[in-house]
Amino acid sequence: QVQLVESGGGRVQAGGSLRLSCVASGRTISGRAMGWFRQVPGKERRFVAAVSGRDGTTHYVDSVKGRFTVSRDNAKNTVYLQMNSLKPEDTATYYCAADTNAVISISSIRYKDWGQGTRVTVSS
Repeated sequence: QVQLVESGGGRVQAGGSLRLSCVASGRTISGRAMGWFRQVPGKERRFVAAVSGRDGTTHYVDSVKGRFTVSRDNAKNTVYLQMNSLKPEDTATYYCAADTNAVISISSIRYKDWGQGTRVTVSS
C-alpha cells in the first residue's frame, strides 16, 4: 500500500493559480496511473484529471481543460496538479489517488490508494 499526502491547497481569488502536490511514500507510484478528484460537501467525489503510468498520457474533465495540468515526477514519487484561471466553481477538497494499474480511469472505483485531501477555495 502506498501513502499519499496532498499539499498546496488554499484560498485564492478567481483568475488565480495554485499548484497541488501529492507525495507518495511506502511504495513507488511508477507504473501506476495517478488521478486527481474533487468533492464538495453533499456531493460525490468527481474525476478531475489523471496521468498514465505507462506513457505520461493525460486526461481531463471538460470543465478544467486548458486550465489545469497534471504531471508526475517518478523520481520524486510525486504528482502535481497545476491549476490556472481558477473559478469559484473549482472550490472543493482535492484528492490524489493511485490507480491499480497504468491505464487512466475516470472511475474512482479503480483507484486503490487515496490521500486525505487538500482544500481549495476560490473567491469571486
